[in-house]
Amino acid sequence: MQTSDKVTPEFDQYAASYEALLEDPIRDRFARGHSYFHRRKWILIDSMFKRFGIAASSQRWLDVGCGRGDLLELAGSHFAQAVGCDPSAGMLSSCTQFNVFQQRSQSELPLENSSVDFVTAVCVYHHVHPEARLLLTREIRRVLSPGGMCCIIEHNPWNPVTRSIVKRCPVDVDARLLSVRDTAALLHEAGFELRSSDFFLYMPERLFNRMHRLEAMLSGVPLGGQYVVFAQSIT
Repeated sequence: MQTSDKVTPEFDQYAASYEALLEDPIRDRFARGHSYFHRRKWILIDSMFKRFGIAASSQRWLDVGCGRGDLLELAGSHFAQAVGCDPSAGMLSSCTQFNVFQQRSQSELPLENSSVDFVTAVCVYHHVHPEARLLLTREIRRVLSPGGMCCIIEHNPWNPVTRSIVKRCPVDVDARLLSVRDTAALLHEAGFELRSSDFFLYMPERLFNRMHRLEAMLSGVPLGGQYVVFAQSIT
């Protein structure tokens, strides 16, 4: 284990004022509130399940780096089981509806082997030390059942607006952004097969609500604010 992986969770210092720290003039014009960004992620996950013929109601879901549990609260009721984990006890203290567990480090997950069917890591990897990223990805594969699915969502470093917002955000002071190619390479090295990747967050909330099909048509253009990669554990 790398020494840099065993540090006091940085998000403990942000927990009390997390939403305020995320405020940004560009981000705030893009959406009326933080819930829009969580909703967009659930739309992508739900679409992926339908594309691959997976019933969420049959899946045991783990949200790695779940923070305050916003995504769990939005989508958890659709799953057979939904749990989260995070290194920050301060952030986890806001999770009240679902079982959550504190991680001992960035790259250790407090679950048994093959104990879940689906894992998400949403805007987590850019906070993980580069030397610990492969360790975390292998841990995700360890806790997944054979053939289980992994979903990684990250900021797109090719989008200049995203880079500008991340640079100004206090909670992203340590951020080291990954390209979609970096993420795919990590998954491949850890024993996953890439199933799909898409870019999203091209449109502000008011336009997406009226023109969501147009944004879907742009998903292969590498300029969206974020991207999603779905991969399956190789059995």
